[in-house]
Amino acid sequence: MENLKVTYIQTALHWMSPSANWAMLEEKIFLIGPTTDIIVLPELFTTGFAPEAANFAEPMNLTTFKWMKQMAEYTQAMVIGSYPVIEKEKIFNRLIAMKPGGSYQWYDKRHLFSLGNEQQNFSSGNNKIIVEWKSWKICPFICYDLRFPVWSRQGSQDHYDLLLYIANWPQTRINAWTTLLKARAIENVSYVLGCNIIGADNQGNTYNGHSAIYNYKGEELFNSFESETINTVTLLKGELNSFRAKFPVLADADLFSIT
Repeated sequence: MENLKVTYIQTALHWMSPSANWAMLEEKIFLIGPTTDIIVLPELFTTGFAPEAANFAEPMNLTTFKWMKQMAEYTQAMVIGSYPVIEKEKIFNRLIAMKPGGSYQWYDKRHLFSLGNEQQNFSSGNNKIIVEWKSWKICPFICYDLRFPVWSRQGSQDHYDLLLYIANWPQTRINAWTTLLKARAIENVSYVLGCNIIGADNQGNTYNGHSAIYNYKGEELFNSFESETINTVTLLKGELNSFRAKFPVLADADLFSIT
């Protein structure tokens, strides 16, 4: 069984400044080098989360897309993060999972944060993805998706080993972040990784990180709390499969469909 090294970057972002964020994150990624299998960046890593992020939307295959491709090639790791993408006159909070060699998959955030008026500037997606990498199946989501367990529910048609959330999750609701990450791990018998940011935005919101990785039993493997962190954890496929075999709770799960 092949284990998986996952690295997340918990950092402050330069608000509404893609060029500053490319440069800052590039320096951090160069520190990682070819030592990991996956590098996880926060939600909207080129701008931070705010209504005006839509003003920085790019077509696919433009600057940020090419930057992610370069980072994946340099590190020989899959690079995951979201940024504003415009397509057919609609703007999406789009997560890209970029592999070395230039192959990729994308996911558009389904649950838009109405309290932050995200729906006024972005369109919702309706398809989840499963990314296969290094013999692992990875299911990525974005921030507010965490509050909706049905959307992330493990099923026979979308089986995965690692559930991944990237976010700009504010300090005022950080208890919900840590509680729900743990719950998603337990109910789906899966590793769960949550990558958040620190610092403050231009609307008076503060972010205190708590990026973390939980195992399939809901046990915390690492928590970055409030510090700027580049953290790598090795996930053990053999132990995951062994636990699932001994405790096959997913075999008793309800069957359902989402419209």
